[in-house]
Amino acid sequence: MSELTFEQMLDASLKTIHAGEVVEGTVIDVKPEEAVLNIGCKSDGILTRNEYSNDSNLDLTTVVKPGDTMEVKVLKVNDGEGQVLLTYKRLAADRGNKRIEEAFNNHEVLKAKVTQVLDGGLIVVVDEVRIFIPASLVSDTYEKDLTKYADQEIEFVISEYNPKRRRYIGDRKQLIVAKKAEQQAALFARIHEGDVVEGVVKNVTDFGAFVDLGGADGLLHISEMSWGRIEHPKKVFKVGEKLKVLIKEINGSKIALSLKFEDQNPWKDAATKYAIGNVVTGKVARMTDFGAFVELESGIDALLHVSQIAKEHIEKPSDVLQVGEEITAKVVDFNEADKKISLSIKALHAPEKKEEQEDGDVVSVDIDKVIADQDAE
Repeated sequence: MSELTFEQMLDASLKTIHAGEVVEGTVIDVKPEEAVLNIGCKSDGILTRNEYSNDSNLDLTTVVKPGDTMEVKVLKVNDGEGQVLLTYKRLAADRGNKRIEEAFNNHEVLKAKVTQVLDGGLIVVVDEVRIFIPASLVSDTYEKDLTKYADQEIEFVISEYNPKRRRYIGDRKQLIVAKKAEQQAALFARIHEGDVVEGVVKNVTDFGAFVDLGGADGLLHISEMSWGRIEHPKKVFKVGEKLKVLIKEINGSKIALSLKFEDQNPWKDAATKYAIGNVVTGKVARMTDFGAFVELESGIDALLHVSQIAKEHIEKPSDVLQVGEEITAKVVDFNEADKKISLSIKALHAPEKKEEQEDGDVVSVDIDKVIADQDAE
């Protein structure tokens, strides 16, 4: 029996490989565009940049180095020049495909970086598998500009898995909806009418502002923004602004908010400050044909009837007064229950006794009704 030569023994020790087989190799040389691996065969394996990644600009020297071991898939046993062609990205894609299938079946929440922003949605990559998230499934609200998601890590679930068509659809919306429902339940479990909570202004409209309370939005109506008069919500509040608000009412899923805290109510000391006979100073806030409304302080307006402006006859207040003008007058009527105050400049110059007798000079007007009629106009 003849002895085997060294070359024959070496050949016998080398394994036979087949296309499609997964093998382990050791990197023996790396260039920017390809890596050479010892895979235990007569020929070394060649792993090109295109078969390592879909990134055509990738420099292989930045991701692998001599001595590294890695699993690869045999693409061709002989490329025509006696070399074995290898692929890493297709092996990763096969495994990624399996990973996506498991995530789909188990409703697993995945996390990945957005690699591409398209007009119709986002692209994320999980283990070399490209997943498309349509714009309608990116958020629970309409997103006009998706560029803010570029390079951001986002969470999603797989809502459609079709490997034959290479169709993998991600859904971020259902996670947001579920999280908000959970936050909403937790919020309603802890809040009560009368509580003071912190929120963030989410949107400002002509009639009020919506405040995010961390699980649900509350409406801060313009009438509840201040004890004083608010010209327009947008002149007072900005989106993103933090507020401490009072929960005025909870009706089902609707929350009514207020900034009219009782300890700041200007009417709590009004009976003393604006008692009948007191002389007060205020600014003309607005005028009608029958009189002028004078702001005594934020939240308290008084009516100066046209007949009480001067001794002589005045056709309309605007003939002698201007908005913003500061005036001094006497309180001639105070109704705390209805929050109404009447003023008179004429009474400042009239004899005390005569003033008491001339009750006809004191004019009672429903201020709330007048204000409501003005707002309606």
